Amino acid sequence: MSLTVATLIPGLLLLALGVPLLAGHSGYTVLLKAFPRSTAAAYVFFGGGAAWFLYAIWNLSPADFGDYRKLLFGAFALIVVLSFKCVPDFLAVRGLCVLALMGAMPLLDAAYMEYDHPQRLFMVTLVYLVISAAIWLGAQPWRLRDFLDWMFARPGRARGVGAALAAYGLLLAGVAFTY
Repeated sequence: MSLTVATLIPGLLLLALGVPLLAGHSGYTVLLKAFPRSTAAAYVFFGGGAAWFLYAIWNLSPADFGDYRKLLFGAFALIVVLSFKCVPDFLAVRGLCVLALMGAMPLLDAAYMEYDHPQRLFMVTLVYLVISAAIWLGAQPWRLRDFLDWMFARPGRARGVGAALAAYGLLLAGVAFTY
């Protein structure tokens, strides 16, 4: 993946998250409030994250326990199936965290050793913040519900968060074309 694409993707994602919040779209508000405990979102996000993770396990090299990949694949596939049965609460949040962690690697790989482009740090900083948030929310997924409750308690907060997300998304989209 090129550095331009790796910077443009997070920028467009931030714009997609921020613009509806900034506009105060009521349907988007309902969707966000229902997200943490949504069964449909759990199937999409946790299923997608699990598929990506299992694909990575299946393609391990011998240096990365690749000799045991069938055993690892089976064990993690069993964990995925049991997660839907035994711990369905906040599975959508955990799935989003898995996708964020899996998606961070290609983005950071694109910026690796690109010292000639210091503006890459706008993207890299965001990715490391998302990694930190994903680890924290993966361990305490109800915190996302609490954050959403706080954000929507006053209309100005949601618009402020939306404005910040959209502004940083615009910055990243602009930076993407400076390489």
